[in-house]
Amino acid sequence: MASGTFITFEGGDGAGKTTLIEGIDRALCSKGKKVMRTRAPGATPLGEKIRSLLLERAENPITTRAELFLFLADRAQHLETQILPALSRGYLVLCDRYNDSTIAYQGIGRGLGKEQVAAFCHFATQGLKPRLTFYLDLDPRIGLERVSNLSKDRIEGEALSFHEKIRAAFLELAREDLGRFCILDARQSKEELLEQALEKIQEIL
Repeated sequence: MASGTFITFEGGDGAGKTTLIEGIDRALCSKGKKVMRTRAPGATPLGEKIRSLLLERAENPITTRAELFLFLADRAQHLETQILPALSRGYLVLCDRYNDSTIAYQGIGRGLGKEQVAAFCHFATQGLKPRLTFYLDLDPRIGLERVSNLSKDRIEGEALSFHEKIRAAFLELAREDLGRFCILDARQSKEELLEQALEKIQEIL
């Protein structure tokens, strides 16, 4: 497992994580690096079913604790079937969302408790922590404007106050682990973000 490098990407909705990951993937592959790009939830066949349950708007709401354990079920399956095997083969794994999202959204945002949710995440992922985590920081008002109202999922459709709480949660997590987190100003152009991220990745490689 130690032969690979695990990098995660966090941020509010509309912050530009997907665009940044795609840019990093292309840049690293062009240099001959072995890269696996993945996301949570939804990177496995089971995860796709869980993602549908979690994000689709439904008449019957999902309870807060049920939401948490659906995310963790996806995480455990994702880790064992994709992330760990890729790391064992020496891949650089780029993952869109990981434990920090669960702690921010369910632990702090939903009020289930940061420490308790962190403990559940640790169990689900066998204690695997990323070598580096990029947090794309953006005012939720701007981020939500970037997301079409027609395509907003169940969580994106939450009130602005919820998304502001999530931003504060991520910044709190980043301040507590500055050795792992790299905070990027997501108001910048995609070219500027990519350049800064690649510089940071080069440092750890």
